[in-house]
Amino acid sequence: MMRMETPAPTITLDPLALLTSATLPVKITVGILVLASTFVWAVAALKSLQLRSLRAREAEFEAEAARAESALELHNASRRHPSAAGARVVTALATRPPGSSAERLGAVAERAIVAERQRASALVTPLGTIASVSPFVGLFGTVYGIMDAFVRIGAEKSASLPVVAPAIGEALLTTAIGLACAIPAVVIYNAIDKRIGDYLEELEASAGEWVSLFGAAHAQNAQSNSAQRQDAAFPLVSPSAARHPAVR
Repeated sequence: MMRMETPAPTITLDPLALLTSATLPVKITVGILVLASTFVWAVAALKSLQLRSLRAREAEFEAEAARAESALELHNASRRHPSAAGARVVTALATRPPGSSAERLGAVAERAIVAERQRASALVTPLGTIASVSPFVGLFGTVYGIMDAFVRIGAEKSASLPVVAPAIGEALLTTAIGLACAIPAVVIYNAIDKRIGDYLEELEASAGEWVSLFGAAHAQNAQSNSAQRQDAAFPLVSPSAARHPAVR
């Protein structure tokens, strides 16, 4: 008579049960990682909306700025699009005193672009920090879980699986959560950094043309002022005086 074999028990992985029975330091570590992961995804959404808005406003301004044939027309275009990054760069150029050199105008534009870089890069640094630190935070939970396993072995005088399994499970769970936080953070950080870099490169390329327009306007203004000063210092001789010179 054949005996019915008892089916092997199904082993399931229950992270919630592991966290519920975990020690306090492991729970704190997991809580920190969960908060960091939530911050990563919130930053990803916010930066995506911000960069989309910045690019849309900049595209509108540059479409009008491309038709400007003088510094005055370019400045008027910047007044109509004050929220565009390029408009802020043009405004900074327009505030320079008459006769500014091309080198000074270039420095002004570069300083304005640095301010735009800081504005576009807000919250990116914490994102990179989370991407770098999260694996080590998970590793702390791993180390603590392994230490807990050794403490249990010493207390129970046994290295059986029921003794060490809970602590090892907690340790590996914190490692997995740390990686689950770090990997998306790295991917999101690189994607956002690439979009910001492309945006700023386009802005720098356009700023070179704007500096040229303002440089030409300043040079023309300087020549006009120089001619006026020269005319005032050396007045022209009247035609009548030229025809009838004074008799000595």
